[in-house]
Amino acid sequence: MNPNLSDWDDDLSPEPEEAYQDLLRALKRKSGFGLFFVQCTPVEADKLIVKLPQDIPQKKIAVLRLVEAIDNLYQPVTEFIKDKQVDILLIKGLEYSLYKYEKRSFGEITEGKFSNLTSVPHILNHLNQQRERFRDDFPISFVFLLRSFSINYFIHRAPDFFDWRSGVFELPTTPELVEQESNRLLLEGDYEEYLQLNTEQKIEKILEIQELLSETYQKLIRRSNLLFKMGNLLVAVNEYEGSLTSYDQALKIQPDYHYAWNGKGNALANLGRNIEAIASYDQALKIIRDYHQAWYNRGNALGKLGRNEEAVSSYDQALEIQPELHQAWYNRGIVLRKLERFEEAIASYDQALKIRPDDYLAWNLRAITRWNLKS
Repeated sequence: MNPNLSDWDDDLSPEPEEAYQDLLRALKRKSGFGLFFVQCTPVEADKLIVKLPQDIPQKKIAVLRLVEAIDNLYQPVTEFIKDKQVDILLIKGLEYSLYKYEKRSFGEITEGKFSNLTSVPHILNHLNQQRERFRDDFPISFVFLLRSFSINYFIHRAPDFFDWRSGVFELPTTPELVEQESNRLLLEGDYEEYLQLNTEQKIEKILEIQELLSETYQKLIRRSNLLFKMGNLLVAVNEYEGSLTSYDQALKIQPDYHYAWNGKGNALANLGRNIEAIASYDQALKIIRDYHQAWYNRGNALGKLGRNEEAVSSYDQALEIQPELHQAWYNRGIVLRKLERFEEAIASYDQALKIRPDDYLAWNLRAITRWNLKS
């Protein structure tokens, strides 16, 4: 159970089926306007959307799925239920309106930590101000299907609206669902893909991982893997100190996690702590000697320290394992030029251009190096 939600935990039930039955009874009894908040994952929300109409056939149930951020809920509800007979309206996707306001320090992996917000999300300000209109104009039960962090927002930033709640229900996640959701996150996306996400999408992924890390049924090995993913995401949003925390926590669980050592090295390098970064890459290479990415990253860190001969050796190691590593050939050329080994530098640029003929930077440096050679 989320410790930050203790001010309303009398409403919660410890078992999924018990919590669901409590929700069923409350919805069956309720007539007219009511506000119900259900804490659950998106997967659990989809299951509930299918199950509720089967278990309350005497009431008309509709589902409003929000797929993007909104500032006003009154108008979408008005349009959605127009000419419909609705007793219960399930609302899923309100999180999209909250992500951009999430200012928590991601470096703190304390589960359930709630941030000090500097502004109120527009949608919650709207709900606070319009609660009487909702009550007077919509004689129906609203059921908000939300993640735990979203309910925290209602508690702290929409207290007037939240105070009218008819009930709050937590649907605890089962071990099977924890495994399913964790595996989904672990299989999808790598660092390069994370870079392509917009800010709200990155925050959504981080919050998903944080919630899974706090799950009671989370296995230790999966926790370590999720912490590694968290580290990668935090690097993608330039939260390097936070990423170090994630990688270190992953390594406490799996000290031989070579990917985490490499990730930690990258975070340290981004912070300008290149000597420490090299030590992290060395740890990764002690575990997997032919880990070409660690050799390549090690070469970059050595180059930044001006240890150019060592950098060339590291790039050579990477290229022996992965000859098609374009960036290693390119960076190797840069370091060789600094060493005034111009012919070798040109040969390195040539190798980079065989792999990527449209690399104009390599063509440019190759031309400059040829000029250096003739000088």
